[in-house]
Amino acid sequence: MLRLKTSVEEESSREIQQLRQAVAQDDALLLDEMLSQEIYKRVINCRGGWGIAGTPLRMAASKGHLRCLQVLLAHSAHVDCVDVKAQTPLFTAVCGKYLECVLALLKAGADPNGSMANNCSPVLTAAREGDAVVLRELLRHGAEVNSRSKVLLWSSGASVSSGPLYLSAVYGHMECFKVLLAFGADPDYNCTDGGLLSRIKQPKTVLEMCLRHGCGVEYVRLLIDFGANVYLPTLIIEKSTKQNEAVELLLRERGTPKSLASQCRLAIRGQLKKADRIQCVDQLAMPRRLIDYLEYRNMPVMIL
Repeated sequence: MLRLKTSVEEESSREIQQLRQAVAQDDALLLDEMLSQEIYKRVINCRGGWGIAGTPLRMAASKGHLRCLQVLLAHSAHVDCVDVKAQTPLFTAVCGKYLECVLALLKAGADPNGSMANNCSPVLTAAREGDAVVLRELLRHGAEVNSRSKVLLWSSGASVSSGPLYLSAVYGHMECFKVLLAFGADPDYNCTDGGLLSRIKQPKTVLEMCLRHGCGVEYVRLLIDFGANVYLPTLIIEKSTKQNEAVELLLRERGTPKSLASQCRLAIRGQLKKADRIQCVDQLAMPRRLIDYLEYRNMPVMIL
């Protein structure tokens, strides 16, 4: 992603550096005063600085300087400008776990998926870091809940898609795991990219990887409740009490049909997902009790 400086950046490096310095010092009043002058306003979206060159907005987001970020947005800074690593300001705010900056950028129209040129994404980062609050906000604003990574991971000798559901499970972030499933994450491969899956000789489901990593019966229970195909995983029995409990649960599910209520819930959620309205369950014209059931609320995870 390296590139040469533009002529504007070459000629105005001093002004760019002064803007960045005001942001670095979190001096929102000075920044606002500077941006009222044309000489500074014309370089608001220019990249500069040592290391990872980025715009002033990128710096504000990476440091969690909300007031400076708001000033820059008010002066029409490009909300999705990328740095030399194809990271957007939103991506850097998510990496820093700066919730208020994330919300301000999303409100300003930032793409919740980040840049397609980046191998990672805000959702993948939030899932890996266990930031369930930020993750929920990204998904509420339309972020892709299934894998967008162009990178494959090697785990337990198997090549797997590094989707957010998989990452939240292996890092032990149960709340993120629940949020992803609630927003329609595919419970089998957490990936809808046929090209990516075709690069994997023998794709492993999230359910199988949870068993391999000994993630615990509660993860397996949730995947089953959200419609994972219990017949897909190849069972590898190891001397692990935690894994054996999960395997026993999976074997019982294979021999027991889902209840009619559970099948109806999955069917309704499936239709909402197809219509890209899975986040609108709460707005359905039906009794609160049924909405809670569709959203898996007030349902303790059973550890059998």
